[in-house]
Amino acid sequence: FSFLMTEALLIFSPETSLLRSFSRKVKVRVHWALQLLALLCALLGLGIITYNKHLNGKAHFVTWHGLTGLLTVLYASGQCAGGVLLLYPKLMKNWTLAKLKLYHATSGLVGYLLGCASLMLGMCSLWFTASVTSVSWYLAMLCPLLTSLVIMNQVSNAYLYRKRSQH
Repeated sequence: FSFLMTEALLIFSPETSLLRSFSRKVKVRVHWALQLLALLCALLGLGIITYNKHLNGKAHFVTWHGLTGLLTVLYASGQCAGGVLLLYPKLMKNWTLAKLKLYHATSGLVGYLLGCASLMLGMCSLWFTASVTSVSWYLAMLCPLLTSLVIMNQVSNAYLYRKRSQH
């Protein structure tokens, strides 16, 4: 989920995208496909974990990781639905395409950060801290932190700062 979501967002980066020479339309389609695949992985993972907890008679959604994970999946589902509006902007009659893109990008950033928080909370679980120790644990924690900074910078540069300077 995290890898696919990160790659889907980096598609639009002028510095790091493997598709930087492709048209915006192609980038949007690849972004859409990767995000949909990420959502399907999240839903599949949620289903497997829920079923495993059920089989073992354990409570689910009782930890911060479980709650933020569920919230992330629900949020990502809503964000995907919002992305469909960008494919068909005429459905939103009182909204400009620029405003829809801005809201989709900024709310997508919130969803991405929520996903990273869920991932990091999972790394604080008893199982993970027993399995991954010392420097490896810190390196694992650095991954979502660093990707969050990269994604925040990209969204800020692409949408927030540019939009402010245009007003």
